[in-house]
Amino acid sequence: MKKICFYLLVVCVVGSSCANAQKSKQYPDPPIASAKTVYPMKLTNAEWKARLTPTQYNILREEGTETAFSGKLDHFYKKGTYYSAASLQPLFSSDAKFNSGTGWPSFYAPITPDAVRLVRDESYGTVRWAVVDSKSGSHLGHVFDDGPDPSGKRYCMNSEALIFVPEGGKPPTASH
Repeated sequence: MKKICFYLLVVCVVGSSCANAQKSKQYPDPPIASAKTVYPMKLTNAEWKARLTPTQYNILREEGTETAFSGKLDHFYKKGTYYSAASLQPLFSSDAKFNSGTGWPSFYAPITPDAVRLVRDESYGTVRWAVVDSKSGSHLGHVFDDGPDPSGKRYCMNSEALIFVPEGGKPPTASH
């Protein structure tokens, strides 16, 4: 009986490691930002305020969040691309969007690993990873390890931080 239990334990550990290795090869994690990370897009607070709505500014530049289930992109499933409302760069594809039931639009992977950066967030007495736009460093939401296959990740984003462009549409030229 002990040999069987040991064998099952080994199979589970090896199987889990292989599955995680397969996921990480297919969907590598975005780079982690440090205090030395330089973002190519630099605007003053006044320029950001002129470019963004007050709600967008709060979320993107002050790390705010919208109330769960209030965002226009939560239960939204049209084909297209989600762009950053700050930098206007593409961030997520509708192909990676899923219903997480959390009240925020969720994706299992960014459009490319370099579209976003991860920033360690120790607010509210916990450790988690904030997701920022790689061009401007603007706060988009957080990523968690409880997402679906194939990545196992849940990129939980704020609707106000994103601009949706339907498939075949032109990239955005303004934040609002």
